[in-house]
Amino acid sequence: MANRRTRRGPAVVASLIAIAAAGGLSFVGARAAADFIETHSATEVAAALKQGGYDWATVTTDGLLVRLTGTAPDEVQRFRAKSRAESVVEPDRVIDEIQVAARESMGAPQFEIELLRNDHGISIVGLVPAALDRKAMVASLRAEAAGGEISDLVETADYPAPDGWQAAFDYGLRAAKLAHQAKVSIAPGSVEVRAITDSALEKADLETALEKTRPAGISLKADVTAPRPVITPFTLRFVKDDKGARFEACAANDEAGRDRIVAAGAGAGVAGEAHCTLGLGAPTTRWADAAVPAIQAVATLGAGAVTLTDTQITLFAPASVPPATYDAAVAKLDAALPALFNLRAEHEKQIEPIRGPAEFSAVIANDHVELRGRIGNERMRGAVDSLASSRFGDVDNGLRIDPSLPEGWTLRTIAAIEALATLDQGSVSVTPDLIRLSGISGSPTASDMAVARLSQRLGAGARYELSIRYDKRLDPLLVVPTGEECVDRLNSVMSQSEIGFEPGKSIIAGDPEPTLAGISAAMQDCADYKIELAGHTDSQGSEDMNAKLSRDRAKAVMDAIRAHGVAAPHMTSTGYGESRPIADNETEAGREANRRIEFTLLSEEPVSDDDISAPEQFAGITDSAEVTAAKIARSAAAAASGAIRVALEGPVAADAGHPGGPTGAEVIVAAATAPANAVANAQVSIQVIEALTVPALEAAFPDNMEGVAESDGQDGEIADIPVEDLPKIEPMGPPDVEAAVKADKK
Repeated sequence: MANRRTRRGPAVVASLIAIAAAGGLSFVGARAAADFIETHSATEVAAALKQGGYDWATVTTDGLLVRLTGTAPDEVQRFRAKSRAESVVEPDRVIDEIQVAARESMGAPQFEIELLRNDHGISIVGLVPAALDRKAMVASLRAEAAGGEISDLVETADYPAPDGWQAAFDYGLRAAKLAHQAKVSIAPGSVEVRAITDSALEKADLETALEKTRPAGISLKADVTAPRPVITPFTLRFVKDDKGARFEACAANDEAGRDRIVAAGAGAGVAGEAHCTLGLGAPTTRWADAAVPAIQAVATLGAGAVTLTDTQITLFAPASVPPATYDAAVAKLDAALPALFNLRAEHEKQIEPIRGPAEFSAVIANDHVELRGRIGNERMRGAVDSLASSRFGDVDNGLRIDPSLPEGWTLRTIAAIEALATLDQGSVSVTPDLIRLSGISGSPTASDMAVARLSQRLGAGARYELSIRYDKRLDPLLVVPTGEECVDRLNSVMSQSEIGFEPGKSIIAGDPEPTLAGISAAMQDCADYKIELAGHTDSQGSEDMNAKLSRDRAKAVMDAIRAHGVAAPHMTSTGYGESRPIADNETEAGREANRRIEFTLLSEEPVSDDDISAPEQFAGITDSAEVTAAKIARSAAAAASGAIRVALEGPVAADAGHPGGPTGAEVIVAAATAPANAVANAQVSIQVIEALTVPALEAAFPDNMEGVAESDGQDGEIADIPVEDLPKIEPMGPPDVEAAVKADKK
């Protein structure tokens, strides 16, 4: 037994040693494995975070745990970094200790509103402080809108109003009340106004009122537009010569077209800023499509001029331009023009040699005449230039010398210029065989007058062709009042018999019939003009109340005018309240003067729907000088007889007590106008007018009307005076330049 115990002792010790060794080896292996996993996890996670752009994150390990630290820009970035790490190691091993950067405190929002006003009301949109009294805002605008709709689409934010907000808001409301067609944008410290007015005068008044009421410290950006002027004829003239490139006249129908035209001028050599007027009256919306290539054609030529008059384009190239360059420029321009436009191109030829048929042309528009073609010598060139200057004013003389012209050529050009003077605008061309005249005139007998002048100069046998259109607006004998005269009439009626109102109301007080009758008479021949009927008040009461009262009173007068049967289709009413005083509101007399109804002209051009008459076209051959002189004599006799009849019949009627008999002044007026009305043959009426250089009575009877023919006893009429009893009247005209030159040569 003892030996058995002795043998077991070493075995136990050996077992214990083996167990201890195995345990130590296991610990060492486990420790090595843990260190490997820890290092590998840290490396993999750090690489993944760097690849994802999370450089702000720091990775550390604690055994199998992966700890993330650092400061993320926001919560989203923190979550994405954590998710990235969990895609590399098990999620339960990731310890998230990432901090999120604190957000900056949120400031107040940007407060801004817009007020959109038109004839139907006012709309308000935007963001305002919650403390704003929106009911008071709407009530203030409703009083100004005169029954129009107020749409409050404003949102609020519970933040204090920023500096400059209240002053800008109050000013913006006043601006919306001043402008009837506008968008008013309000922001802290600034107000922007974009408005449309009915006239240039109203535009200036609005701009002045906006600037006058602008508070200190508030910036204003105002864009106020007014109707464009009517330009007739619609004209553009571009010239390039020794003086440089320039616009002598420039009109455009819209801003885009104007910019294109000005840019084309700059490209052609115009120095500095070119001015081009925006206006109405363009013959087509494609005006710039014709103007731009026309200007470019002059640039291609290097020198010359181009004139656009409505749809007619005239291109002139001086002799210095090579023929190949001229042909290429004309072909390119002709191809680029819209179908509506007609091109007339002229290339000045060298004086030697001159080939082809002789030709002369003249074009007038807006007191400007262009002379092109040939003339015999420099003396004749100067004579024709002087004659054209006396007839038309500004002269562009492009005549070139040709000594080989046929006999009588200068006389034909002079006759053509005198015939052209019967038109308000147009052109004339002369060849050895034909004189062709076309254009527009304010005289219904322009064709007859033109033929008479040709006959007087050229004698019998000269062929002519005429195409002349009558425009009644240019007729001085119609005595159609201008827009300013119409407005003066109306204001004169109001000053002599003004319409009164009940205090503080728009109800007409008293009997307005006398005033309405006066307005009806003043509106004769004035219905085609755009006229504004405006109400004005004194300064007593609130500004808003006065504005509304003035509009209501103006509307009441407008309704009364129409109810009276006055034709005023283009008259509009408005009210300006106390904004336009004409006297001191501190006195009773001044306040009474400020309470008024006033008429203003909105457009100098009448609005007319009349159709344009077709041109009168015919051809013929001139009469002889003897026939023309006989017609002038007969017409002068008839004119003088007509004047005598009016002068004698007038006093007789008045003495007999006939109701409505003419006064002495009426007799004088009738006697002065009778010669024109009594012309027997309209063809020579122009010669009669030129011949009667003294009143008809004085010309016929210089000795106090001695020799008046006795009455023939029939119906109290007075017989016509025989031609032989009248003094000889020699018609006068321009000097015979060619005859003078021939005499000078002798």
